[in-house]
Amino acid sequence: MKKKQLEMMLERLEGFSKPSFAREQYSTPASVAAELLFLAAMHNDLGRVCDLGSGTGVLAIGAALMGAQAVGVEIDRDALATARKNADKLGADVDFIRADVKSLELRGIDTVVMNPPFGAQKTSEGDRAFLSCAQRIAKRIYSLHNRGSSHFIKKYIYPNLVQEAYCIPFPLKRCFEFHSHDLKMIEVELYRITCGDCSDCGDCSDSGD
Repeated sequence: MKKKQLEMMLERLEGFSKPSFAREQYSTPASVAAELLFLAAMHNDLGRVCDLGSGTGVLAIGAALMGAQAVGVEIDRDALATARKNADKLGADVDFIRADVKSLELRGIDTVVMNPPFGAQKTSEGDRAFLSCAQRIAKRIYSLHNRGSSHFIKKYIYPNLVQEAYCIPFPLKRCFEFHSHDLKMIEVELYRITCGDCSDCGDCSDSGD
């Protein structure tokens, strides 16, 4: 499958019906999801994949369409219902489960993919809880964060390592009343993170076991 083909398929998915501002529920744009997933595919990391905070399922469904064994983890019941509907729409085999990342324990996961909340709300732990969970259940992580997060990310995940980081465009669609534009282009950072004992290629033969 080509990147553009995947992007076009993911564009067909439904977003949040009632997005939560407190949870920073912004749908992952199809173009961004395709960029993240093709980076993971380039490194042969789309084996057993978990999408943390999967929302309406874009990353999990995209991973499944690319041949991964995909799990989507989300705490919001409405989002999960939409995610399952989206998976059925594209014929993607994804195991969606309702769980809190703070207490999540999963075995046999190779790679985490995620677009966590960035922590703009004072009541939110933002990406910290997601990064902690991701490191607990997998040895490879592909994650999206606010631009300028490099110092925080490298410090927070130590002794794990940032192997690659890219600044990519993120088309943010209007979803809350305070948004003044139907579409605003922002920039986010895409990180590829591996465990500290991995080689530079991030090859962990015993990942998740």
